[in-house]
Amino acid sequence: MSDASEVPPGRERDRDTEGRARNARPRDGLGRPLPYDAHGVARQPEGVVRTPDESVVEAQALLDAGKPFHAHEVFEDAWKSGPYDERALWRGLAQLAVGLTHAARGNATGGARLLRRGASAVEEWAADTGRERPYGIGASELGSWARELAERVEREAVPVDARRCAPRLRGARP
Repeated sequence: MSDASEVPPGRERDRDTEGRARNARPRDGLGRPLPYDAHGVARQPEGVVRTPDESVVEAQALLDAGKPFHAHEVFEDAWKSGPYDERALWRGLAQLAVGLTHAARGNATGGARLLRRGASAVEEWAADTGRERPYGIGASELGSWARELAERVEREAVPVDARRCAPRLRGARP
């Protein structure tokens, strides 16, 4: 098969258990689709309801492993299943993880844009609610990390190492 995006001959479009279109191709650690016959990284299950603390711990483990795309899925689950008044926080965290994903894939423009958008969202949510450290997450520290990384990504225009550039959600690295 010459194009990794082709569905193999005789294979129908991938669907989930409810019949919705869902790409079942394996993915690499940054969430990029691989050919159907390739061995990929285990996908993050979707729709998992976790406590906020469990979401932060799971996302941090994925960020530390260099899997920001997978961390984004954890944040997305929290955004969709959590309290309405926290949606902007979790959406902003998801944007930060996707920004790091794009930066690691070499997409400097998209990575920098999403890092800044996520930083603003998290900081604005913290300012609006008066909660600077929701669930132990340092909003201002994350904002600074994201803006510094966005500047670097634009300046250097080369893919970053997602593991080495991963933020600490709950404070500085030891």
